Amino acid sequence: MSLHHPRRGRLVLAIGAIGASAVVLAGCAGGGGGNATGGNSSAPLIVGTTDKITSIDPAGSYDNGSFAVMNQVYPFLLNSKYGTADVTPDIATSAEFTSPTEYTVKLKSGLKFANGHDLTSSDVKFSFDRVIKINDPNGPASLLGNLASIATPDATTVVFTLKNPNDQVWPQILSSPAAPIVDEQVFSADKVTPDDDIVKGDAFAGQYKITSYKVNELINYVPNADYKGELGAADNKGITVKYYADASNLKLDVGNGDIDVAYRSLSATDVADLSKNSKVQVVSGPGGEIRYIVFNFNTMPFGAKTANADPAKALAVRQAMADLVDRDKIASDVYKNTYTPLYSYVPKGLTGANEALKGLYGDGKGGPDADKAKKTLADAGITTPVELNLQYNGDHYGPSSGDEYAAVKSQLEAGGLFKVNLAQTEWVQYSKDRTTDTYPMYQLGWFPDYSDADNYLTPFFSKDNFLVNHYDNADVQSLISKQATETDASARADEIGQIQDLVAKDLSTLPLLQGTQVAIVGKDVKGTTLDGSFKFRYAPLHK
Repeated sequence: MSLHHPRRGRLVLAIGAIGASAVVLAGCAGGGGGNATGGNSSAPLIVGTTDKITSIDPAGSYDNGSFAVMNQVYPFLLNSKYGTADVTPDIATSAEFTSPTEYTVKLKSGLKFANGHDLTSSDVKFSFDRVIKINDPNGPASLLGNLASIATPDATTVVFTLKNPNDQVWPQILSSPAAPIVDEQVFSADKVTPDDDIVKGDAFAGQYKITSYKVNELINYVPNADYKGELGAADNKGITVKYYADASNLKLDVGNGDIDVAYRSLSATDVADLSKNSKVQVVSGPGGEIRYIVFNFNTMPFGAKTANADPAKALAVRQAMADLVDRDKIASDVYKNTYTPLYSYVPKGLTGANEALKGLYGDGKGGPDADKAKKTLADAGITTPVELNLQYNGDHYGPSSGDEYAAVKSQLEAGGLFKVNLAQTEWVQYSKDRTTDTYPMYQLGWFPDYSDADNYLTPFFSKDNFLVNHYDNADVQSLISKQATETDASARADEIGQIQDLVAKDLSTLPLLQGTQVAIVGKDVKGTTLDGSFKFRYAPLHK
């Protein structure tokens, strides 16, 4: 996700109380012989990124790199305006609960895809039904767990019937990665549609359409004249996105002014170096990205499908690891405090967030405690050192991931309690392997889909969760359903806290860090703000 994750919005990243953590830079266009477009507003903006695309079919991916593309080219029923995390109608004229379990959306009339096909309620129903039917392990189907059925009384009316009434996050879901509206005449109803078929079919109805596409190499966008959503017309002539295999080359081009905007991912050291460059300016704000370790409850040491399966011992391993990690040192030594320690599952800044792990593990104050870890393993009858196979990804979560997991390895091996075998895999393969029990424990990050605590709970801890890590706690699942439909704000915050407390005892995942938001912007690139939504679109960026 997010993995998922920035999820939605305009370039440069606009974030809310805890927006998605990403590094966004814009080279000073037109300086010193660079090749960026500079003040020439008739030329396409040049964007650079090290991110990767898994699929631009909304049913087939749930990651930041893929959604950064989808966010430009597909329409949504609801969307977020700048300066707020609230969602309001986008290609809809209205959206509201017409009964506790019915949410009715009225579409604008005359909507069309770029290929000339009409966009009607039938396309909306098709878009959501196929996400659920395909249920791709790397897709966003987990976000639609409360959807029972969809009715289309006429061409501009969509009625969502929900399993649980008064769903407080459903409007946000309609602006999430599960909710891009696609063309039923181009997309397959029961399998992921290849990217090239989507581009060839010109199946776009967002602010932009794609004119040329070479996966993870180059994408050319032009404004879509048929877009009728509330985000308005694109304020530029087009976008060219270049995909970099190496962050050092991205940094070089930013510094030379050869690209107008760069985002994801540069190291904290790179950002510090570029902040001294007179061609760029720095903007900062809080961030909602989180970084964590996932435990596969089947294949981790003493997991349910291992030869020496023992749930109590498996829990002791997770607890001892939680006792040993030193988040402060990772945040300061690896990320130069562009991340902060995270002691729970919902990051600071969202209603209901707590620090459930802080008092349970380590020294009780956020630091490590090797003696406590040793006692935890000994009391469980575990012979040390325990061998841990820990997987991480070196390209999707930024160039500092190697340093981060080298630090985690060092911390876990302190005192001889664990022997850590580190391995990394390129993202496209990694995103597939992690869902097939290949990795006993592995790195993930999360970029929020919407600004609500539920987005850090339902995808992770529901029974059929996006992590596919076989975690199953009925009490947690009951509380997740309860908080999602709780209309009393105080009671809902309490339920969100209870979920974090229960999961902290189980340790389905081990939270490590929460991101901050840093933007480095070219002097003559305008319209760049850190505001109150999760938007990450190209439209208002101009020079």
